[in-house]
Amino acid sequence: MKKINKNLTSFAEHLDLQYGKQGTQNREKYEEGFETFKLGVMIQELRKEKGLTQEQLAEKCGTTKTYISRIENDASDIRLSTLMRIIREGLGGHLKLSVDL
Repeated sequence: MKKINKNLTSFAEHLDLQYGKQGTQNREKYEEGFETFKLGVMIQELRKEKGLTQEQLAEKCGTTKTYISRIENDASDIRLSTLMRIIREGLGGHLKLSVDL
């Protein structure tokens, strides 16, 4: 018979405890940072799937290797126009956005 660990919490419960409930300033700051992190990881994975170095991607979309590195490592805010150019010209894709209310 399996024992159930009653000390376990769900990820949502962990976030509530660590950063506050959704809608609070601290939680919103966490969520924004996490989305930025995911964007950087996504660009890095797509770049690698295309077999491109950061320098090659930067050259294709008219930016610098340093800027691509900063985006991939979550150290830079990115303009929407730049993101669209990286996706379209650098990676050959199309950017689709959605909004959750």
